[in-house]
Amino acid sequence: MEIYLVIVIILFVLAASDLVVGVANDAVNFLNSAIGSKVAPRHIIMIVASAGIFTGTLFSSGLMEVARKGIFNPDQFIFPEVMVIFLAVMLTDVLLLDLFNTYGLPTSTTVSLIFGLLGSAVAVSIFKIINQGEGLGELVRYINTAKALAIITGILSSVVIAFTAGAVIQYFTRLVFTFDYEKRIRRYGSIWGSLALTAITFFILFKGAKGSSIISPENAEWIKNNTGMVFLYSFIFWAVLLQLMLWFTKINILKPIVLMGTFGLALAFAANDLVNFIGVPLAGFASFQLASESPDFMNFNMVGLLDPVITSSYFLVISGIIMVTTLWFSSKARSVTKTEVNLGRQSDGYERFESSILSRRLVGLSRSMGDVAKKVLSEKLITKMNDRFEQIKPIEKDKKDRPAFDLLRAAVNLMVASALISLATSLKLPLSTTYVTFMVAMGSSLSDRAWGRESAVYRINGVLTVIAGWFITALMAFTSAAIFATGIYYGGIVVSLLFVLMAGFIIFKTHVFHSKKVKDEEEIENRYFTEVNEKRDIVTTFMKDSVVVLNSITNIIPEVLKGLLEDNRLKLKDQKKEIKKMIKNSNKLVSNLFQSIQILEIKDIRKGSRFGKLIASVEGVGNNFRSLHDKIFEHIDNNHHIPQDNQAADLIKISDLLTAQVNTVSGIFEKTDFSNFSDVKLQSDNLREFLREADENQIVRIKSEESSPRTSLLFLGILTDVEKISDHINDMVDICYRTYENISKKQKEPKVQDTAVQDTKTGD
Repeated sequence: MEIYLVIVIILFVLAASDLVVGVANDAVNFLNSAIGSKVAPRHIIMIVASAGIFTGTLFSSGLMEVARKGIFNPDQFIFPEVMVIFLAVMLTDVLLLDLFNTYGLPTSTTVSLIFGLLGSAVAVSIFKIINQGEGLGELVRYINTAKALAIITGILSSVVIAFTAGAVIQYFTRLVFTFDYEKRIRRYGSIWGSLALTAITFFILFKGAKGSSIISPENAEWIKNNTGMVFLYSFIFWAVLLQLMLWFTKINILKPIVLMGTFGLALAFAANDLVNFIGVPLAGFASFQLASESPDFMNFNMVGLLDPVITSSYFLVISGIIMVTTLWFSSKARSVTKTEVNLGRQSDGYERFESSILSRRLVGLSRSMGDVAKKVLSEKLITKMNDRFEQIKPIEKDKKDRPAFDLLRAAVNLMVASALISLATSLKLPLSTTYVTFMVAMGSSLSDRAWGRESAVYRINGVLTVIAGWFITALMAFTSAAIFATGIYYGGIVVSLLFVLMAGFIIFKTHVFHSKKVKDEEEIENRYFTEVNEKRDIVTTFMKDSVVVLNSITNIIPEVLKGLLEDNRLKLKDQKKEIKKMIKNSNKLVSNLFQSIQILEIKDIRKGSRFGKLIASVEGVGNNFRSLHDKIFEHIDNNHHIPQDNQAADLIKISDLLTAQVNTVSGIFEKTDFSNFSDVKLQSDNLREFLREADENQIVRIKSEESSPRTSLLFLGILTDVEKISDHINDMVDICYRTYENISKKQKEPKVQDTAVQDTKTGD
């Protein structure tokens, strides 16, 4: 029995770890609206959310039964078998959630739990069936298929329901209040606000009464029997309070709605999702307690898990403390939150996700549907509706302090999501909070026209990526739990400990990787959000930021050519990832330049610093590098001949000449010192001269049939791309030099003029 005591301890250690990684992923669910709208300083938002989480943990007792009997039938298993199931689930949950957190992608802790339980239970059931000589048809006896299908159906349907609800309610809300909502809020905002707060209050109370370990059964029954009265009184109370605030204070009533919604959604998250983190360890502990009372614990039937469960408040309080602590200090929680906020932001800018065929087709389909709607509806009606969605240009100049979306949309997100999740919780359905909040936010973004023609394909692909991740979560949870269960079932405690050590090592490595990733992103974002007040500052910032891109070039070009000359497809495939990273950084560089230009005075732009050419040059470097790599990769992928020795020698010298030019420019930009500016011109001329020579040499080879047509085309294509890359880099440094020098001169001119004026006045 001591071995199983060790397993129980391991389960609780994993539970603590699961709480950390789970909260880090699910923080997006209740923080994104408040943080995205900047309803209050971050510490105020965190205090409100922390209060919601801690309260919610005390409301989650009734949901713990899902881990005990929601997916499998415990009366068909003996004690050692359920412990295998529980340990496999916890290992899977911790590793899977940590993986998604590392890459900043929201996933469903509910799906991870359910499919983990399903995978491990199916694996152990199959072992039992094989040992007993039964057919696989007996599997339905071990698995609670009806309950599992109902849960899975509820989770998947929540995607459609949440997106539709968010889109419809946001559309009509925006139609009524518009983006210039302040005046309309003061007129009839108290009615709308009271509906929002009543929905949140009602479902918090109703859900809390159903699952709480601190509300007495009598009070819970009273709330249940007086639902209509509670709803009516709540509506009147909030309507009066909000109207008084509108009359006698200058408080924006949307702020308390968003903060109340944040509290309610955090409460719903803790109450609904706490089972995903501690439900399995508590079930394992309960199994241990039941089996320890039997003299034959190895063959003890776990029918006792079918009994109702009331979780000790001590476990809930400890869980709440861990969750709140994680919320405040987890960097991964911020990464996941950032993903959803950026997908729903109202403004254009740098897009994390690229476009895909499916996203492009969906955007094309929506445009076609829009064209049909224009033909059906009158032009006057369309114009009037468009006027209601006319956006207001933000006043703030500091991009970092600008909200991703306004308080009205944040209030809708929280109201709809809180209502849906709390209702599901009251019905004891482990509905995915991630699915609901994410899809509500995406639905409201669509209705708010946040996905314009400039960003739609990227945002939609981001949404599709997240949704695909949910299905991958289900598949990985099922498969991984089954594999873990198999190893533990046959390997016993030794394999169990090895799995735990492996999980600890993987989490440590992902933490190191994530810390480096966050540091790199923060460095870029700090530059991206640097407030620029003078044209010279734009150029200085651009030069500093572009060093990252230039250094990537010097690392990539030799490796790409090396992969070609060595006929190494894998090396070329690895460099494709590096080129994507370089292009990602160049896109951020372009976004930074756009944002900086937007706050320039018109008179400064008209003086001409060729910022448009600068943007085109950065884009050109990335495009030509991609073109260069694609030519080479396709050549090797098609198993064509690699370049001959004389061609290889030319390519190596070209690589050296381009690298030398880029290194010189990188040094100039990094130090903001143009003393070596003439060297760039000289190196560029040397490269161009050698490219002309290499071109002539290749024509001679073609004429003498020394080189195959495919290799000749590749060689000439490389020369063209390298020349264009060199020209773009030349343009970048030339524009920066001229702009920097011109501004330096102009900054000195006013001082001379002022002195002259002063001397004249003195002479008078």
